[in-house]
Amino acid sequence: MGLPQPGLWLKRLWVLLEVAVHVVVGKVLLILFPDRVKRNILAMGEKTGMTRNPHFSHDNWIPTFFSTQYFWFVLKVRWQRLEDTTELGGLAPNCPVVRLSGQRCNIWEFMQVQEAY
Repeated sequence: MGLPQPGLWLKRLWVLLEVAVHVVVGKVLLILFPDRVKRNILAMGEKTGMTRNPHFSHDNWIPTFFSTQYFWFVLKVRWQRLEDTTELGGLAPNCPVVRLSGQRCNIWEFMQVQEAY
């Protein structure tokens, strides 16, 4: 698997800046306007069809938005999506997979082993 192409590094830098700005602005808004941010987050959940659970306190998980763990998770997901994209006529992405045995590998490695059988 070698080093990613140079354009990918530039895209990663851009995603890093986007996520950092998103988290910083979100954290500032969460500090300055906690009630409004809570209403917006709950409204987004209602738009996606998530129902409210009366036994579940939103005050437990809303403060986790815009935290350091949130930053790293969103950054990891966004970077993985960059690597998984493909172009018409180009090569398919070599996505990670997990075998039934629990061993992690990439699709290309998985296909090579399957052809041996």
